[in-house]
Amino acid sequence: MTTPHFLISAWNWNPWVIAICVAVVLIYAAGHRFCFSRKIGWLLAGVAAFFLALASPIDALADGYLFSAHMLQHLLLLLIVPPLMLLSLPSTAVPDRFQSSRWQWWNWILRHPVATWLLGVGGMWLWHAPALCNAAVTNDWIHRLQYVSLLLMGFAFWWPIVGLWSKCRLSPLAGMIYLFSACLGCTVLGIILTFVPVEVCSIYLHPVDRLGILPLIQDQWGLTPANDQQLGGLLMWVPACLIYFCGILGLFVRWHGETGETAIIPEPRLTKAVEETSHAH
Repeated sequence: MTTPHFLISAWNWNPWVIAICVAVVLIYAAGHRFCFSRKIGWLLAGVAAFFLALASPIDALADGYLFSAHMLQHLLLLLIVPPLMLLSLPSTAVPDRFQSSRWQWWNWILRHPVATWLLGVGGMWLWHAPALCNAAVTNDWIHRLQYVSLLLMGFAFWWPIVGLWSKCRLSPLAGMIYLFSACLGCTVLGIILTFVPVEVCSIYLHPVDRLGILPLIQDQWGLTPANDQQLGGLLMWVPACLIYFCGILGLFVRWHGETGETAIIPEPRLTKAVEETSHAH
């Protein structure tokens, strides 16, 4: 099998994935009464990233063939899809129903950046424990649980940065520290995955060639299990931190804008004094 043929044939037109993508777009459209703003671009990008993670050749390769594809899929679900979806939604006040005891635990998590940080960074570490990593590849139910948990932990992680409740967002400076520390956490994991022996996900050492693509992967692409794990570690190390730095850059722009607005708005007492002086003259 050649590379172009594989890239065409390996798309997985999973009806559940397609249904979720269509449902998200329709719900968003109905919620906005089909009057779209530029924010819909964020939503469409998030839906595209979700579809790419679960229906493209990335999913086929992640399913027992390449640890690096598995890592790329995790980055999409945890660090790309959630912030894009959140950016597509308008800022709101905290709904009253979230003050009730029924939602108190979720409200508590979203209001505590340490908890959301641990969910976002800890989720990546958790699913790369050898036992869980192997189980997620061999067991369909655990595999689905992994997808759902990564998305939920991703939404929780990005909530203090771009969440709907504007009053619960971190200040730009605190947000930059939040994202930079997350980058450090992923860097440590990436370094470990890059340099440790091939045993993090041992299932990728001897893949079952269900699709007949092992010769393509190992002979044409030159991806041995050792090279594959090193590539996966580098994906966690470099691209992940680039995503965090994009968030830091966005927060810096917001901080600069807020500082500029504060500088432009005249101090009330000074304005009053100027007005009194002009009247006196």
